[in-house]
Amino acid sequence: MNLLTVNALAAADAVLVPLQCEFFALEGLAQLLSTVEEIRGRLNPKLHIHGVVLTMYDQRTALSDQVVDDVRRVLGDKVYSTVIPRNVRVAESPSHGKPVLLYDYRCAGSQPISSSPPR
Repeated sequence: MNLLTVNALAAADAVLVPLQCEFFALEGLAQLLSTVEEIRGRLNPKLHIHGVVLTMYDQRTALSDQVVDDVRRVLGDKVYSTVIPRNVRVAESPSHGKPVLLYDYRCAGSQPISSSPPR
């Protein structure tokens, strides 16, 4: 982990984790949780995981469902109920310099963000 990331975690109170519904994202999540524990023990006892937002969910794949189930089983109420689906408009919005809510408010990727509270 680089110095900038360590400093950011040392200064933060909480971490909001966007997590792709992909296999390797689970590996990254495990590493992040370990790092947060290490930072909490050495530098910042107030640091905690505020929540996990599941992103790039693809309802056509069993893998996405399995990732959602695994993360919810392990982290429980830390996982937000809002799930952001894989969506072309969400992928396009950064190339237009806009967040998806400004780029295409009505697309399927915007709806979970705009219509429900995070937990």
